[in-house]
Amino acid sequence: MAPSAIETVTVPTDQLTGEERHRQLKKTIGDRPLDRFVYGPHPISGAQTTPVKQVRIPTFENLLDERAFRKLHQAAAIRWLGENGYNNEGAGGHITVRDPIKPDHFWINPFCKSFRYIRPDDLCLVDEEGIVQPEGNMHAINPAGFAIHAAVHAARPDVISAVHCHSLPTKAFSAMGSKLEPINQDACRFYEDHSVYENFGGIVLAHEEGRNIARALGNNKAVILQNHGILTVGKTVDAATYLFGAMDRCIEAQLMADAAAAGRGTETIKIGHEEAVYTRRVYTDEMEYCMFQSCFEDMVRASRGELQALSGGERNGYDQFPRAW
Repeated sequence: MAPSAIETVTVPTDQLTGEERHRQLKKTIGDRPLDRFVYGPHPISGAQTTPVKQVRIPTFENLLDERAFRKLHQAAAIRWLGENGYNNEGAGGHITVRDPIKPDHFWINPFCKSFRYIRPDDLCLVDEEGIVQPEGNMHAINPAGFAIHAAVHAARPDVISAVHCHSLPTKAFSAMGSKLEPINQDACRFYEDHSVYENFGGIVLAHEEGRNIARALGNNKAVILQNHGILTVGKTVDAATYLFGAMDRCIEAQLMADAAAAGRGTETIKIGHEEAVYTRRVYTDEMEYCMFQSCFEDMVRASRGELQALSGGERNGYDQFPRAW
């Protein structure tokens, strides 16, 4: 069974200052385990004695509450992709979220529906054979999306969510079959934590092609699909969506930097290995969740009541409940 947000290894970073967190990361080695959720938000700015509000991921007393939470955040994430132009080329693009009650099933956006208006009730639940289930919206789903995401979820039990869309920068960059380089701080999130699928088997209708992509992903957080685009994964839909947007913008920045460097007859300056690894390790599973919460707020506010700030069963999460924005 895939780890959920309530299965925890506690990393005591919520009360660490930035200086203390820096020293902790320098002393320890290794990366996040794949088999459990690693807690730890952004460190605080000083040795705080009076409590301050912090954005945290909530926990849940039952799986129905967790399912509602995942669907709410999935709907907001899909809307965010739509608002940022990732749904402007037909019906391509998909976000999946593993169901906490039936972990061999996942939720996916309905085929040929606009990203910008998706609600939790619009999401489809599908099993590992591609059969749409009556617990969700009985609507057709993208068969290519199923082939890719079913293989990823089967190969990676730790993956709660996977995101794949087609963007102009990633289509251009993927044609080179290259990895993202550590030319800025943001790109270090993916340093030695992404791969390249060096093949293109056409539109992914065959399940074997989906399995090839899953193998190329390996234990990484992202894969560049040659001549296609990118796919990102996370232990929350918030994290997977944040990583998708972050990688897309890093790719755009690299294309711009490479073009500028070529025009000047120079090369881009790369961040050193030790610094790049350290920067990547700052991001816990919870911190990647936290990095999307301002975007989640944007989508809730813009929905004019169609999306709620809370699904109803959250515990121990954001600064206080209900959220007061």
